[in-house]
Amino acid sequence: MTDISKLRTMTGAGMMDCKNALTEADSDFEKAVEIIRKRGQAIAAKRSDREASEGCVLAMAKDGFAAIIALKCETDFVAKNADFIALTQKILDAVMAAKPKSLQEVNLLTMDGRTIGELVTERSGVTGEKMELDFYEYLQDGSVVEYIHPGNKLATIVAFAQNDVERQTARNIAMQVAAMNPVALDRNSVSEKMVAQELEIGREKAREEGKPEAMLDKIAQGRLNKFFQDSTLLEQAFIKDSKISVAEYLKENKLTATAFRRVTLNQE
Repeated sequence: MTDISKLRTMTGAGMMDCKNALTEADSDFEKAVEIIRKRGQAIAAKRSDREASEGCVLAMAKDGFAAIIALKCETDFVAKNADFIALTQKILDAVMAAKPKSLQEVNLLTMDGRTIGELVTERSGVTGEKMELDFYEYLQDGSVVEYIHPGNKLATIVAFAQNDVERQTARNIAMQVAAMNPVALDRNSVSEKMVAQELEIGREKAREEGKPEAMLDKIAQGRLNKFFQDSTLLEQAFIKDSKISVAEYLKENKLTATAFRRVTLNQE
């Protein structure tokens, strides 16, 4: 029973899986660990073509560094499991300590003697589902804040130029990003490709409405300005007071937002 408990703690596998692995390994602990790992790899390979559309999204912010990760699985049942959420949090804790620059670097971080990539694959043997670490976003600046929407399917992080910010004031901006899904910080941050697409859509709509050809560019520009107001963070109406923009709210509180990230598993 001591070995079973120890094996369960190390691998996250179920009690019977650990018992069977130890029996198959003739009570050789290291061999039992390898059996469980290989089982996870086999399940991961077998289910590699399955879609992992559920999962857990968590975020954390501390000392000028904020990160979001999404650990994905196949079903909501597994996504809500306490062990699955705990693994996601453990990975996020490792990320906050190491501050990696890419998802590839995250997968190579070491926990409990194995890489995170290996741990995620092995956990497939526990859940019987395809699992993958699919999203990683981070920000660094004077101050950072996070917001996790109830249900662990959506999280945001926002960075500010100032070193000391009032948490709830800053968190309101993270909630704005979660609720309104802006495409960029401001109109200057919108890609040229997106601007061109919006102008073309504006022209086409005006054309369908029978507007004169000579007026199409002007109408499209007006609609582009409306797009900026609806879709860029600083120009959006503030969700807690629609009479002011986010930019005005930030100015009132002497804050400068410099960047944001948003990760969701919800269909939008």
